[in-house]
Amino acid sequence: MESLPRESGGQGVGFMKRNLIKYYSTNLKAPEVSFSEALLKGLAPDGGLYMPSIIPKIDRDEILSYRSKEYHEIATGVLSHFLKNEIDDLTLSELCRDAYNFDVPVEKITGVKNILRLDQGPTASFKDFAARLMARIMYFFMSARKCKFTILTATSGDTGSAVANAFHGLENIDVVILFPYYEVSVMQRKQMTTLKGNIRVIAIDGKFDDCQQLVKKAFLDRSLVEISLTSANSINIGRLLPQTVYYFYAWSRLAEKGNENVVFSVPSGNFGNLMGGLMAREMGLSVSRFIISTNRNNEVPEYLKTGIYKIIAPSYNCISSAMNVGHPSNLARIIAMYGGVMNEKGILLKAPDIERIRKDFFGASVTDEETRNTISQCYNKHGVLLEPHGAVAWRGIEAFQEQKGSGASGNHIFISLETAHPAKFSDEIKGILGFTPSLPQSLKTTTDKTEEYIKLENDYIKLKNYLLKH
Repeated sequence: MESLPRESGGQGVGFMKRNLIKYYSTNLKAPEVSFSEALLKGLAPDGGLYMPSIIPKIDRDEILSYRSKEYHEIATGVLSHFLKNEIDDLTLSELCRDAYNFDVPVEKITGVKNILRLDQGPTASFKDFAARLMARIMYFFMSARKCKFTILTATSGDTGSAVANAFHGLENIDVVILFPYYEVSVMQRKQMTTLKGNIRVIAIDGKFDDCQQLVKKAFLDRSLVEISLTSANSINIGRLLPQTVYYFYAWSRLAEKGNENVVFSVPSGNFGNLMGGLMAREMGLSVSRFIISTNRNNEVPEYLKTGIYKIIAPSYNCISSAMNVGHPSNLARIIAMYGGVMNEKGILLKAPDIERIRKDFFGASVTDEETRNTISQCYNKHGVLLEPHGAVAWRGIEAFQEQKGSGASGNHIFISLETAHPAKFSDEIKGILGFTPSLPQSLKTTTDKTEEYIKLENDYIKLKNYLLKH
């Protein structure tokens, strides 16, 4: 893949010399901006998503040095390549140390198959990795500008709780979270609705895609400009950059010789997680393939097969609820990295290099029945407890190996991403395995708290009136 996804107004070389990275819109109709501007805007004014005009390279010696460093040190090293002209190294180091004060286990399951557990943060979800650092960086920029913002974000489950936790209690930041009422677990809902204060939560009578469309519509509504909206969804580039880090971290904990290639299996819904991995590879990480592991919402695996992209509307309600997305926003960014243009409606205005995409990705669609069987088999065979999203990723590796044959492993390390703690899906686990997973300490304090949220129809005018009033 090319380092420069597009020309940058003829100034690309100049940017590299000065190490200044500008961010352009995937719709190509908005001015380029700095990282801080992209972060605080959330969505570009033309409705596109911000992308770096240059993806910086990390040399091999630095990547090898990560094998002896802690997570927060790797985060500082990786992100400094993007942020060095906007946040000084000492401040960035302090922000990363403060954000990443929890364990990040990497479990070796078989000879080549491993699990990266991203479920040990304060909300027991991989969203903590992005939300906690994003909150600290956003607060850093806001404090310097002495301004106030309202974060408006949609969630299919874990984003809402991670964002609510990360921004709770911060001055001059209000948070409004939309979630599909019937498609999040009780634990996921309580992690959002029990914090209160500057956190407001709205249950929408609809799908995650409906929530996401409401958010995007609000960003483009000029009559809301005085509210100073920004986003904490993965549509915000500030969510994506921190997600590059755990790919480097996982490699650093498993690469004994330093020349190993990795195949990552990524449970994919809105595709922010996968996009973080793609950016890590562009920065220099040795990744030979990404397995796009989806549930029944398989619009992207189907696109890989047919070359025709079709949105699934309404999206299917599956037990891996955070992946119930019929049109992933971050697909526009992936298309951009392969030379194409996709607008916010999912229409391809310029076709990407589909053959390169097929070479770099393997698509797997996993049914609920297969998800449950994988949870059962993995526990009974390896003593490893997976939750639905992690089970989809694990099954993706199995599907890849089955299709590619015995030579699929080669000199590869397979890493499956476990994105949430099994206790967040206790009813499902109990139905499959006959026992209830133990709650981590981060979830124990949530269960008995009182909730506070409102319900709204899938109606933009009603959301707009709420925002103007509150």
